[in-house]
Formats: sequence, C-alpha cells, structure tokens
Amino acid sequence: MYHYVYILQSKRNPDKYYTGYTTDLKKRLKKHNEGGCEHTSNYKPWEIKTAIAFREKEKALKFEKYLKSHSGRAFAVKHF
Repeated sequence: MYHYVYILQSKRNPDKYYTGYTTDLKKRLKKHNEGGCEHTSNYKPWEIKTAIAFREKEKALKFEKYLKSHSGRAFAVKHF
C-alpha cells in the first residue's frame, strides 16, 4: 500500500491550495469536492496539483507536516 501526500488547487480560486495525506487519492478528492472537509469546502471544486507516494506512512506524515510549515509552503511553491 502507498501513502500519498497531495496538494490540491482550487479550480474556482487558483490561488488557494490544500495539502493533505491519504491512502486513496480518488476517494479523498471526491470527499473534498463533495464538501466533506470543512477546511476545503469553501473553495471547491478541487483538482490534484501534485501527489507524492511513500511506502512508509511515517515518512509521508512527516513530509505532509513539513509542507504545511512556513518553509515547506515556500518549497512547494518553488518546486511544485
């Protein structure tokens, strides 16, 4: 099983992004676009901008936490 860290971009407001973790990208994107997540419901619909697969859950969660930090957001803007 893979563990994914993903970055979503709002189709309606392209300057809005959301970073998250999942093991099922299609299911998670569907939940975001149905309004099932309070943090993203105001900016739906969403599309996956970037997704990175990890074999180890711990590494994925650490990377997600990093991307949500100030320096991680700057890294994402520059590289993704």
